[in-house]
Amino acid sequence: MVRAKFFARTALGLALAMGVAAGGVSAPAMAKEKEKKAEAPKITLSKGFMPAYQATKTALDAAAKRPDVVAGREAATAAENAYRSAQGKAARDAARAKYDAAIAALGTVVAAENQAVENAFTAATTPDDKFVAGQLGLTLGQLSLDKKMQRRGLQSMVDSGKVAAADAAKFNYYIGGLAFDSRDYAGARAAFQAAIAGGYTEGGIDGLLADSYFNDNQVAEGLKVLNAAIAKRGAAAPEDWIRKGIVVSYKAKLAPEAVAFSNKLVEGYPTKENWALAIAVIRDMSQFQNQEQLDLMRLMDRTASWSEARDYFEYIQAADPRRLPAEALKVIDLGIASGKLQASDVSVSDARNIASGRIAADKASLVGLERDARAASGSAATAMAGGDAFLSYGDAAKAEALYQIALSKPGVDAPRVLTRLGIAQTDLGKTAEAQATFAKVTGLRAPIAALWSAYAKSKAAPAQ
Repeated sequence: MVRAKFFARTALGLALAMGVAAGGVSAPAMAKEKEKKAEAPKITLSKGFMPAYQATKTALDAAAKRPDVVAGREAATAAENAYRSAQGKAARDAARAKYDAAIAALGTVVAAENQAVENAFTAATTPDDKFVAGQLGLTLGQLSLDKKMQRRGLQSMVDSGKVAAADAAKFNYYIGGLAFDSRDYAGARAAFQAAIAGGYTEGGIDGLLADSYFNDNQVAEGLKVLNAAIAKRGAAAPEDWIRKGIVVSYKAKLAPEAVAFSNKLVEGYPTKENWALAIAVIRDMSQFQNQEQLDLMRLMDRTASWSEARDYFEYIQAADPRRLPAEALKVIDLGIASGKLQASDVSVSDARNIASGRIAADKASLVGLERDARAASGSAATAMAGGDAFLSYGDAAKAEALYQIALSKPGVDAPRVLTRLGIAQTDLGKTAEAQATFAKVTGLRAPIAALWSAYAKSKAAPAQ
């Protein structure tokens, strides 16, 4: 028999690492999005604002050509690139500090221009003045790589009322991105919501809105937003959005939400890696005993989504070499062939010897077991045991028949039998019947049945 072992739960850790990190998504950058220039509104500046405007524009035009400004911009850009590429919290914190210092140094270089822009904001009294003051602020912000000033400039332009509705939505998207990068998540939410209300749909804005909640420790609200965004996109929902839902739910210990996002992931993107992630999440967030674990691990076998030695050991233990020797032996051999199990390991060799020694007698008992299960006097337990035996030997047709008999008997463990009936139907290619069967499973097994249903559905889908 397999002796109990403790394994580092690396499968889930590795699987989660393949998803989007919980720290957030990069905010949108205006320079990266190719857009048609907005049609310039008709502007008439007030006499009081005109001198401030002319002085500021002249100063900004001259600063753009100055060697000290050019050098400062190059240093700040290099620091930002280093921050974006840094890996690990310590490295990112250190790189962020250098980036902030470079931006501050560049700000010192353009201190006079900054004062000129402040003067322009102060002098602006009419909507037209405020629109142009915003343009000046945006120009300075882009020159000095000052995202707060860029945001202030864009906000002034939007608040002036001189920006067309469609362009205002786009500007709000940029404002939200700049607020996000400045870690003002409340401001980012307000801007993203205004952009969405204005009809803006580009740049993954719904996902960024969800991230503005996650990064502000408002997990439940963020998950609602993310779930709605995924539902709105349907089959086109980005894979990384769904993975983000899993990661955030898992870390917040929200099992129902983690299970729901896991189902969405394998329904939309049924890769081996995603099956491994979905199965690992459900396994780690549920209180399964051996019988439930067995049916979940059977799904791992069908999807070939093994990740580590733990997967094989838990399957072997759930199957039990003394009870389902053929199935246990198959898993042991798969584990050895994969290199995850070592034949010389005492736990492995003991389990293999027990399973090998039991198979002949176990096979010989199948005829009598089927006869007793089909007898009118047979109990639900006998019919279920017969179905279990034939399912473990890969005879899905006989397993299906005996599970149907078990369901007609009093005292049947309906969730368990329905799960395995659905598995047998899936193995037989009866994917529609299997999905209907899995839909009847309730209680602790419901998440397992939901994943199996997603697998059955994927088997029915035409090849791409």
